[in-house]
Amino acid sequence: MGIRILKGGMLTTVQDIGRTGYQSQGFPVAGVMDVRSFKIANLLLDNPENEAVLEFTLIGPTLEFTSSTIIAITGGDFQPVLNGEPVPMYTALYINKGDILKFGSARTGSRGYIAFSSYLKIPVEMGSRCTNMKSSLGGFKGRKLQAGDYINFRIKRRYLPFFLSRKLEPDHFDEESTELRVVMGPQDDLFTKQGVETFLGSEYIVTSDFDRMGCRLEGPFIASKNGSDIISDGIAFGSVQVPAHGKPIVLLSDRQTTGGYAKIATVASVDIPKLVQRKTDHKIRFKAISVQEAQKLLLDEIKELDEMRKTIHQPCKEVLECRLVAKRIRTLFES
Repeated sequence: MGIRILKGGMLTTVQDIGRTGYQSQGFPVAGVMDVRSFKIANLLLDNPENEAVLEFTLIGPTLEFTSSTIIAITGGDFQPVLNGEPVPMYTALYINKGDILKFGSARTGSRGYIAFSSYLKIPVEMGSRCTNMKSSLGGFKGRKLQAGDYINFRIKRRYLPFFLSRKLEPDHFDEESTELRVVMGPQDDLFTKQGVETFLGSEYIVTSDFDRMGCRLEGPFIASKNGSDIISDGIAFGSVQVPAHGKPIVLLSDRQTTGGYAKIATVASVDIPKLVQRKTDHKIRFKAISVQEAQKLLLDEIKELDEMRKTIHQPCKEVLECRLVAKRIRTLFES
């Protein structure tokens, strides 16, 4: 009762929100790259917010289901096909035993997510089911999935109320240029005024040096006052390091716990999905905002997710129209 991996795609791993509380011991947080897509996938199925999913990059996997379940697919458009027929994303989908779900390459975005109503049977390691490949920790044997792997489900859950309402407007990742809002610091004072102006006023290009650890950008040199080496300190999700070469590197899920390069800024958490869904040669610009603005953006996103939850928990338009027609017919007969 679970899923068999027929093809692993380029990089498919089991992920959740991450392994928190162990950075002081040198263990990276890891976890999903696009937190928003992850949360929406679980929301569509009424899963626990931190239930493990499959995350895949650039080329998706091919899966065979050995029991029925319900799934939701979010993130970039990997052109999902079920038994040879295209299926929608951002929608709850019934899956039958023997079904084969196939993904292609990313038409838009870079990363996709699949949530399962039956929950993946993955052991909890240090409070998380996420995969940390650098440490061979967590997930499925601490590595990416490959052909022949098999993952069981933990429960049987094949019914959801308001099933026809469980569809949301997809997020779009097809733009080739995007703006990332950042909170300046904690070491922006180590850069010259011109260096800060360059960082905020220039366009940077996503390079091929882009993985779960970080994204190296190409663009104008960011000048420091006396070099950018610092005594190593902690690194947050979205920290923008600037090494001696003067080009920014945005640190992501599998980032190291500490680093010795100055961090000129940190990407607002709500904008990290826009970055991790970029492709090589896409363009990035940065815009400075305050901590309070970043917090408001996060609160607004939480409210948006709550509205999504309300939307999928009410009868859909088609059901309401059927009820209205039935009521009119009943009124006619009664009169």
